[in-house]
Amino acid sequence: QLQIVESGGGLVQPGGSLRLSCTALGLNFYAIGWFRQAPGKEREGVSCIGSSDGATYYPDSMEGRATISRDNAKNTVYLQINSLKPEDTAIYYCAAKWRASTVQAMCVDYNGMDYWGKGTLVTVSS
Repeated sequence: QLQIVESGGGLVQPGGSLRLSCTALGLNFYAIGWFRQAPGKEREGVSCIGSSDGATYYPDSMEGRATISRDNAKNTVYLQINSLKPEDTAIYYCAAKWRASTVQAMCVDYNGMDYWGKGTLVTVSS
């Protein structure tokens, strides 16, 4: 089992940037997805990355503003979001999947994830 911990959330102004971290022992062996959920909205994928080949997937809804990366030495996956908008306000979750057919498939269906962190709140407001 993974003990996933997210960090880096907080209050940021529109147009700003934020980097979230996802850490867990053994995280390098899992495909990782960042998901978010705002009140009244369905959970959605933000960006995802494979466990070995480093393949990434970004949904069109992120408008190219998100970047996911791994630092295997630190068992950490990062999510960078630029040009933040108030609509980005949500709880951001890091989730891991042991085996994923494709990064895209994993990212568009959060029900397939095996482990979840508790989330970190991102609030975009002036």
